[in-house]
Amino acid sequence: MSTMWHGCFADTDYFELRSSGGHDYGVWVTTPPGYDPATAQAPVVYVLDGNWAVGLTAPLIVTQQDPMQKIKPYVQVSIGYAGGEAEHWARLRNRDLVPPGEPVAQEFLDAVDMGVRTGSMTREEADAYVDELRDTRGDAFLSFITDELHPRIERDYGTATSGHGLFGYSYGGLFTLYAWLSGTTLFESIGAGSPGVASEGSRVFAQIRELADQPAKLHLTFNDRELLGTVPVYQNLAKNAATVLHLLTSRGAAVTSEVLRETHVTGLQASFLSYLRTCRAL
Repeated sequence: MSTMWHGCFADTDYFELRSSGGHDYGVWVTTPPGYDPATAQAPVVYVLDGNWAVGLTAPLIVTQQDPMQKIKPYVQVSIGYAGGEAEHWARLRNRDLVPPGEPVAQEFLDAVDMGVRTGSMTREEADAYVDELRDTRGDAFLSFITDELHPRIERDYGTATSGHGLFGYSYGGLFTLYAWLSGTTLFESIGAGSPGVASEGSRVFAQIRELADQPAKLHLTFNDRELLGTVPVYQNLAKNAATVLHLLTSRGAAVTSEVLRETHVTGLQASFLSYLRTCRAL
């Protein structure tokens, strides 16, 4: 365990794991207060974008002790990037969280160019950011979670054999939606917050057309300020996510949803809470 991260968050361990594909991931494991793996055997909730999300979501493990609305016990595993890759997490997530073959929306490219014009990123940074979208490997990242990371968590933390969850936001929400549509069997519930379905030609629409029975529960959240705002890329995300919900509902899929009064930047924590309350309440 890295001493750098040990003790930064209550009841949280940190370790680093290199995938079979040669990528270094940082993993934060947050357990409920007083958790005893020898007897508790709680399921796992995997949370993506750990470098950003762990500080907003890991402390919410205390919801398991909320007397007004208790949440089923869970162990949170936040997945981010480690070593030299941690510095570049914002672009590396494009590689891991986007399904293979996903088209790059023009509105997204326009937003990146705007970032260059306003000085929030250099042209070199923008090009590297977009390059990660040219060969996306969401399939490989899903396999890493289910086949490499989960067996270690199960072994080291004595977790349950079922009842696991997966949560992601933005491109993380696109990934969790892709995982649900792919029929992965590890997860009992999946949360997709403001999923990054940036293009009308997204692969998820083809997946929906081919959807078979999927017993896992899916929970989608949307941000009203994206839909009603003036930023085209965010308007497209909200519009396409609403289309996804409509198509799934029309097929009788096990999907729930909630509209949040948030922007794309502020919505992560609210979306995670919505997922917990909807999918993991006692």
